[in-house]
Amino acid sequence: MGVTEKVVQVVSRAPMIALLGNPNCGKTALFNRLTGARQKVANYAGVTIDRKEGHFTSPAGHPYKVLDLPGAYSLKAHTPDEEITRDVVAGLRAGETAPDLVVCVVDATNLRLNLRLVLEVQRLGLPMILCLNMVDVAKRRGIEIDADRLARELGMTVVETVAVQGGGEKSLLRALDELWPLAPAKSQPLAAIDTVSVEDTQREVRRILTVATNNMQGSETGTDRIDNVVLHPVAGPLILAVLMFMIFQAVFSWAAAPMDFITGTVEGFGALVGEHMADGILRSLLVDGIIAGVGGVLVFLPQILILFFFILVLEDCGYLPRAAFLLDRLMGGVGLSGRAFIPLLSSFACAIPGVMAARTIQNPRDRLVTIMIAPLMTCSARLPVYALLIAAFIPDREVAHLFNLQGLVLFVLYFAGIVSAMAVAWFMKRTMGSKRKHALMLELPNYHLPNLRNLAIGLWERAKIFVMRVGTLILSLTILLWALSSFPGAPEGATQPPIYYSLAGMIGRALEFVFAPIGFNWQICIALVPGMAAREVAVGALGTVYALSQSGDEVATALAPVIASTWSMATALSLLAWYVYAPQCLATLSVVKRETGHTRYALLMAGYMFTLAYAASFIVYQGARLLGA
Repeated sequence: MGVTEKVVQVVSRAPMIALLGNPNCGKTALFNRLTGARQKVANYAGVTIDRKEGHFTSPAGHPYKVLDLPGAYSLKAHTPDEEITRDVVAGLRAGETAPDLVVCVVDATNLRLNLRLVLEVQRLGLPMILCLNMVDVAKRRGIEIDADRLARELGMTVVETVAVQGGGEKSLLRALDELWPLAPAKSQPLAAIDTVSVEDTQREVRRILTVATNNMQGSETGTDRIDNVVLHPVAGPLILAVLMFMIFQAVFSWAAAPMDFITGTVEGFGALVGEHMADGILRSLLVDGIIAGVGGVLVFLPQILILFFFILVLEDCGYLPRAAFLLDRLMGGVGLSGRAFIPLLSSFACAIPGVMAARTIQNPRDRLVTIMIAPLMTCSARLPVYALLIAAFIPDREVAHLFNLQGLVLFVLYFAGIVSAMAVAWFMKRTMGSKRKHALMLELPNYHLPNLRNLAIGLWERAKIFVMRVGTLILSLTILLWALSSFPGAPEGATQPPIYYSLAGMIGRALEFVFAPIGFNWQICIALVPGMAAREVAVGALGTVYALSQSGDEVATALAPVIASTWSMATALSLLAWYVYAPQCLATLSVVKRETGHTRYALLMAGYMFTLAYAASFIVYQGARLLGA
């Protein structure tokens, strides 16, 4: 094969670039800047750690693929996500070759910490580019970096980037085009990183900093001044508590207008379809099944997006690691470290990423306990159920002229989940061996304003995931439930609605015997079954069940007033208590099995959560009845 043929073969495929760097170096922001919407989220083969892959075309017209690797401090991996980064860079993953080029992204304000990883990767012999990110912040602090001298010392191309600014990636794109075409990379054995000791590596880092930077430590920065307040032993926890409380207040207050709009649109669309279709099976499927079920879940999208907005803002501005630091002492009391805070916070969105994020915890026992309690955090799938019941049974009024009563109840439900998680962690740590607490070692990034582009991408991804679930899983389950609720029809002379005599009605009445002591009627029991696939399906299921339970042409598109008139307060409170501990959805149990490597942990999770849910609902229901609710 001639030289020309080799070049054609190389450029016939887009080279794979791996973005590598310490946590909080701006690597993901650079990835978003390069790829925009041209990215996909999947899992590494055989594991459930998110991988972001994207593609882009440089100004010179050259196509590239790019992979955003999990953050790592060293290729000498201490956590499962660092193992993934190590294996990808070293070409050790089955079915995958080493990347054609490694782009090491470093925080220009903290080169002392970042350069150790750069030197380790360099020993693998892969083509490399060093991205000095956040150079604007470094300059404001008086840190001077001679990029040309740094390039000579490291023997690689060095570019300056500002990933959070438009055009901040242009120098990287120019450097990539200068290296085109990229020859297929062949890495050295992983043992090459051990040819130099850690002490010698750190000594080399200090030498490079001496000759290529002014090595300025700087005086007290704005971040330091903010941390003097935010990390204060008294003021810090109070600020965190106020932030969390205000977020839950906003979930109800801010979402009211868009939810009313969606509700009105769904009701109007259902009425329009019902008016222009003849009575029959198809009309029932569309109006009672799809519109009542799917529309009843879609209405809660604004609340979910508001919750995610605040989580993304706190994450992007650098506050979340501070919250982990503040909670380290509290969590240490139940045998966990503050590092468990971020996986648990992720579980407020969904337990699945929370379970996966536990891979950053080094101690195996702490990691397992964090996985087991992550589902007790109130995930966004519970939010539609909470919102429905709170709107139906809790008055929308102010408390002490400051707080919204509905938001206050929502805060209490979230707080109950947190307290329960801590109690379960305390119990597990005392029944699983060592009670020794592991010290928290955590890098605190600099504060900065959230990047609007990253916020928009994050919210768009969450909205897309939610709408896709509504349009696929929830839609499928709604149609299945409609079928089960519609057939067989009512016999002649029936005195109950047709659903009472359907397959779903039979299942609901059979389960009612088990759930009657906690106040659940057969309609609720029907909704619990598809809710095992996804919790938010329960709202759509109730919409379908009560739509088919109405007499005449009444359709329960507005579910809240229907259940408010047919359930007791005790039943509503019992169902709220049930969903604080509701057994996990099947997808989460599957991920727990894969993350732990054992089916028994998934079964243990389902068992203990069902037990807690039933016990809590029983206590709440019977107590509310005694109090006259």
